[in-house]
Order: sequence, then C-alpha cells, then structure tokens
Amino acid sequence: MNIKRAKQEIKDTIAAYLEKDEFGAYVIPVVRQRPVLLIGPPGVGKTQIMEQISQECRIGLVSYTITHHTRQSAIGLPFIERKEYGGREYTVTEYTMSEIVASVYEKMEQSGLKEGILFIDEINCVSETLAPAMLQFLQAKTFGSHKIPEGWIIVAAGNPPEYNKSVRDFDIVTLDRIRRIEVEPDFEVWKEYAVQAGVHPAIRTYLNVRSQNFCQIETTVDGKLFATPRGWEDLSQLVEVYERQGRTVDRELAAEYIQFPKIAKDFANYLELYNKYRDDYQVDRVLEGEICEAIVDKLQRAPFDERVSVIGLLLSGLNQKFKQVAAAGEAMSLRMEKLKEFHVQTGNDEIGEKGAVGGFADMLEGFCEKWERLRESGLLSRRELRCHQTVTAKLEEDLQALRKEKPVDMAQAWQLVRGRFGSDSDQYEMLADAVGTALEHAFDFMEAAFGVSQEMALFVTELNTGFYSVEFLKGYECKRYYQYNRDLLFMEEERKIGELLRQ
Repeated sequence: MNIKRAKQEIKDTIAAYLEKDEFGAYVIPVVRQRPVLLIGPPGVGKTQIMEQISQECRIGLVSYTITHHTRQSAIGLPFIERKEYGGREYTVTEYTMSEIVASVYEKMEQSGLKEGILFIDEINCVSETLAPAMLQFLQAKTFGSHKIPEGWIIVAAGNPPEYNKSVRDFDIVTLDRIRRIEVEPDFEVWKEYAVQAGVHPAIRTYLNVRSQNFCQIETTVDGKLFATPRGWEDLSQLVEVYERQGRTVDRELAAEYIQFPKIAKDFANYLELYNKYRDDYQVDRVLEGEICEAIVDKLQRAPFDERVSVIGLLLSGLNQKFKQVAAAGEAMSLRMEKLKEFHVQTGNDEIGEKGAVGGFADMLEGFCEKWERLRESGLLSRRELRCHQTVTAKLEEDLQALRKEKPVDMAQAWQLVRGRFGSDSDQYEMLADAVGTALEHAFDFMEAAFGVSQEMALFVTELNTGFYSVEFLKGYECKRYYQYNRDLLFMEEERKIGELLRQ
C-alpha cells in the first residue's frame, strides 16, 4: 500500500488499541495489541509519518534507530543482587532498566502524556547479539526484564533485503505476532503531500513530467544508484535557500542528493530551463492580470514539456497565495477563539480586581504556556507552531493597545480588542479577494493560450488535488473552475462510454 494508506492504518490501529471500556481497561488487551511493522524501500516516508501521527493523535512519540544500539543499551547493564530462596542466600544477576524503556517513562514525565508510540527504525538490521532481544521485544513487548508501559503502541520499520545487506529475516513465530504492512512508493500520494509541505515547484513540475524518476533504485556494476522521495524533499530545501542567496544548483550538487547520475543531470538541466521559463513567461505578471499576446503565442507553439512547466509555474504562484490565505485564516480563527475566551471572562466578571488589562495578560500567558508545552512534547507541526506564534504576536499587540488606552471598564476593553480584530478581519477578506482575482487571471491566461484542452484539464486537475487550492475553493466561488470541472467530467464519462462501445 502507499504511505498515505499506511499512515491511516496506523492511526486506526492507535484508535483501536487505546479504546477503553467502562472500567478504564483497554478493550484489546496489551497481549493482543500486535506491534505494527512497516516494510518498504528507503526514503519512502516510513519514519516521517510517525511524527505526523503523534501530532495528529496528540500522543507521545519516542523514536530510536536500533542499529545505533548495543545489547547493553537496549537491554540494560548487569549487576549482582543478593536474594534469599528457601532460607539460603544467593547472588543473582539482574539488569538495569533499558535506555529505551527509560526514555518512554521520561517522555511520560516530561510531557504528561501517558499514551504514545514507541517507534523502532531499522529493526531488521540489528547485530547478531541484539537480534534475540528484538524478537523478544516484538513478541513480548519487553527489553530485558522491563516491559513497555501500557498505552504505548509499538511501531517498527525496516527495509526489504534487496535494499540492505544487513537485513535479517524474522521467523514465523515472530511474524505471527506482528502486523506487517508493505509500503510502496506512490507518486500521486507524494505529490499531494509535496504541495502541503512546500516542496520546491521545480521539483514538483519536473516529477510531474518524469514521474518514473520519483523513486528509482538500481544495482549496477558501479554500485547502488538511487533517487528517493526523501532525496527530492531534502534537495528542495537546498534549492530554496540557494535561490534566496543567488546561488546556482548544478548537476554535481543535485547528484549529492539524487545519487542517480542520469536523473541528477536531467533535473539540473530542467531546473535551468525552469528558471528561464519563469523569466520568459512572466508568470507573476500574468497573475496580476497582464497577459501579453506575444507570450501567449510563444506558449502555444512551445513543446508539451515546456507548456507543462509553465502551467506548473502558474500553479506554484497560485499555491503560494492559497497558502497565505490558509495561514491567515487559521490564525484568525485561533485568535477569535482566544478573544471569545476573554469576552466570556469580562461578561462573567471573572477578572475582578485585575481589570481588563490584567485579565487579558493572564489569558495571553496561559495561551503561551499551553502551546509551549505542546511544542516541547513534539505535538505541534511546523504549520501549527507558525500559527500559534502569529496569534501570540497579535495578542501581544492587543495587550499593548489595552495598556495604552487604559479602558475604564470591561465593555470598553472588549470594544477595543474587537475593533482591532475587525480591522484585521477586513485585511484578511481583502487578501482572499486578491487571491481570487489572481485565480481568475490564471484562467484568463489558460483560456487565451489553450482553451478547452489537455493543458486546461491538467490545470484544473491540479487545482482539484492541491491541498491549499481545495481549501481555498471551498470558500471562493470561481465559476470557470466549476464549469471546466463539469466539462472535463463529462468528457471523461464520454471517453469511457466510447471505450465500452468499441469493445
């Protein structure tokens, strides 16, 4: 299955394993809570989804790459204990608590989270001395003599033997006690994630045209050649920084991330063209409503790969704007929630002698403490963290305004902060309208260049599948978007009927 389906499978497993009965006991007893084992090629996203799952399920996460551990660190160190059996005293070997088990308890203490995921990566690549301990871990949920605490679900990951010479096969006894999930690379699923994660548009459009290069792993006489999803995402980060610094990403640099020379060279050539297309077709001006006939004519005569690249540039520009609206909308919603909390306090006169300024300051302090605890526990995604930081800055500005104006009563304080929020809300509406206008300009350009065509179908399909575009179109009524959606759906149904008739 693809990584998106695997992620959902794990989330469903967590929901099932953590369900409790009316007495507070787990419905599925711990002995029947099989560990989940993800098996798939390197770089497909097995490790990355664990942090996402932890954040979305609001549970703890402790991660270990087991190949970095020895038998002693995994099981614990031996020490001599004296015990009495049948009236005689004996010396007995016992073990200190495993570092891994201790980390789970430390996470519980630090975060206050009593339930979570213990994730063990590269579990099938352990050393010969540690292999029996790993089998015991999967079978009995223990390291040495120490059990994993109840409420902590075991998830492990590993690579198939064709990708790693160190892989050890599990025996049937162990396999019969785990849930094995085979994960395969899926470009369409990754493409959906890539938009949300902000993967560089050049990489997204390149892989749209060369999807066969998304995940390639080959063994040759010269060694392993590979291009992985992880490599593309890491390269994306570097390309973005290099662009801001005015540096060039060449074939040699691309090959440091995409260790498949043919693909690295192809992408480096494409990136050069991509930057040229961005200058030649002036996409930013198109989104502002400036459509040059010479550019439209040039695009109409361009080869298909070039047309796809320009559409990618157009979509990239739109997605950046859609993302801005989404971020602003999330911040406005969270800020409104906190202001309502303040309003309830003022209405119930809970603030008392502190006054409006003191009450607002207390509310802001509690808000900051709450999200800081979430951040320290690893439960805030980067997107959520940015949202909380943005709202904190706005609430601090509101507090400064209250201190400056010194309202005489709670009603006046509420009117002040509500007025400030209303002004920012108007700015948000103006931003959303401006982005809607940019979308209309994009349709103007697409119609002028292509009309109803496969290029228009590609453009609308990308709008249908993009995370931020879908969110934006839920609140913005773009008549042409819905019109082309209907037309393309009708054309697809007509094509299917034609195929059936020809059979």
